Amino acid sequence: MSKVRKGVIVAAGLGTRFLPITKTVPKELLPVLNKPVLQYIVEEMAGSGIADIMIVIAPGKEIVKEYFAEDKKLEMTLKKTGKLEQIKSLREISKKVTFHYTYQKEPLGNGHALLQAKKFCGREPFAFSDGDSIIDARTPVVGQLMQVFEKQKASVIGVQKIKDKQEMTKYGNVYGEKIVNSNWKLAKLPITNYQLPHGLYKVTEIREKPSVKEVSPFGLIIGGMRYIFTPDIWKYMVAQKQGRGGEIWVADAVNMFAQNEKMFAYEYEGKYFDTGNEVSLLKTSVYFAMRDGAIEIKKILDNQKYVG
Repeated sequence: MSKVRKGVIVAAGLGTRFLPITKTVPKELLPVLNKPVLQYIVEEMAGSGIADIMIVIAPGKEIVKEYFAEDKKLEMTLKKTGKLEQIKSLREISKKVTFHYTYQKEPLGNGHALLQAKKFCGREPFAFSDGDSIIDARTPVVGQLMQVFEKQKASVIGVQKIKDKQEMTKYGNVYGEKIVNSNWKLAKLPITNYQLPHGLYKVTEIREKPSVKEVSPFGLIIGGMRYIFTPDIWKYMVAQKQGRGGEIWVADAVNMFAQNEKMFAYEYEGKYFDTGNEVSLLKTSVYFAMRDGAIEIKKILDNQKYVG
């Protein structure tokens, strides 16, 4: 099977939780510090060696194209004023990635959005992500999953393990069998003695937001939508009928896929952030500000005087 060269990011959601700002600004371009959420995901794929990325957008979201497009006039202005460094991250992405775009003309679910990229992916394996989650990891999570894919030659989903069963009911849960007969490591993962037996599973089922009594016995949740798919996924995506809310969902198709094809779940190294609502986006910004030392959050909060 060929190597993973292509990635797909679905960024066609309406962003109703962020209205009114998302009336004109796509939620995927809302900032975490000085970078939009979508750029973090693109950087993760680019840092994993993905050379071609297709972003699925909705009509009216052309500003996403403009954001990643080269802007010679702006670069010349910044160069003259000695501020070219401020868009260094964007310029580096443009050297690594060729961007492609397609439209989801109706809001019919993330599965329907993914189907718009079928022709782009062809018969190649590909990386897939939603447009709302950021994962802070020492090795890009897509890259971690690609290494598992290269060993197992099968589709892989990134998962996290949590202990709180009540919290697990808020996520898609992954069920399966733990792989214990493996003695290889992820070569590029900078964690001492991190062995795959501690985090590799053969997937048998996926359930969306199960009851407390039915959560995954291994505590596995879909923490950030990160997949490496073989092209076999397409027949399940095409056959997938409408589900919750009358929409087509990736998770439903993956559930059928896992019950009929070989698929693995990998407990990746990294901290997952959902940015799908105002509070979670703010928490993500605070985390990165404190991590990077850009803002002394604690000092600001300690000295803040509230009026009223």
